[in-house]
Amino acid sequence: MAITSGRNFWCLCSSILFVVATGPAQAETRLFESVQVTPAGEYTFGIEGPAADLDGNLFVVNLGKPGTIGRLPAGGAASEPFTVLPEGSVGNAIRFARDGTMFIADYKKHNIFAIPKRATEPTVWFHSDEMNQPNDITIARDGTIYASDPNWKGREGHIWRIAKGADGTVQGQVMPAPRAMGTTNGIDLSPDGKTLYVGESSSGQIWSYAISGNELTGARLVKSFQPDTVDGLRTDVAGRLYVARILKGTIALMKPNGAVEREIALRAKEPTNLAFGGGDGKTVFVTQRQGGFIESFRTDQPGREHCLQRARC
Repeated sequence: MAITSGRNFWCLCSSILFVVATGPAQAETRLFESVQVTPAGEYTFGIEGPAADLDGNLFVVNLGKPGTIGRLPAGGAASEPFTVLPEGSVGNAIRFARDGTMFIADYKKHNIFAIPKRATEPTVWFHSDEMNQPNDITIARDGTIYASDPNWKGREGHIWRIAKGADGTVQGQVMPAPRAMGTTNGIDLSPDGKTLYVGESSSGQIWSYAISGNELTGARLVKSFQPDTVDGLRTDVAGRLYVARILKGTIALMKPNGAVEREIALRAKEPTNLAFGGGDGKTVFVTQRQGGFIESFRTDQPGREHCLQRARC
């Protein structure tokens, strides 16, 4: 079915709506079709932690060498240096809080760095020698950070809750949980902030937990993939999960009950993490360890974090 109007026409094919431009404008990318957007080799083997700000810039760790943060400008085709972490620190995850503050998980020195909006200098927001490493992080509406903390050798892990206390100081603690966890990796919240999703790389399982103050309760197995094939994950405003299937080369898009709607094929086989960005929050950016580049695809719902930054959820 096609409807023509002026110099463009709309086409509905396989339930996917897209624009075909007959004039000078570029054709809009079809949903769930991934394309490479930065040159191969820009980033190291440790490419990770993508996050987009309100201006459409994408930030990714380890541009050129460990310990750096790169920025892909909105609509850009190559990354540029944004900042460098203190000596010995290496980022593994980036997230934006509601007020635009950038938080960076430093897995080498066990820090969470903060960079205020419009600034570039990182400062230590939280540190703990008790961490194995802060691996991935997610941020709630009230600014609370949840951090995955894997012990890769022991193939186990746990979750930290990091937030300001009543006295204004930042405090962190391991969250008691109803089960022993595997290597905790990808992590995100449901749109209402009541459920925490955690991927365990060792088992390939995705678990959900109810958040009850400082504790995790109601453990539920959402989905079992093959061991060592899951990395980062994100949620959209509809509550669906997007899981990076490292070594398989796909993003699994699934409902909260674990039903997989589709496996989105990627350009390379080692996706480490993903983030929602673009003007409407419906562009998914994927960091690819194989090749050291970023690719992206369009989806039909904006990401939870994109909505969070706009104070709409």
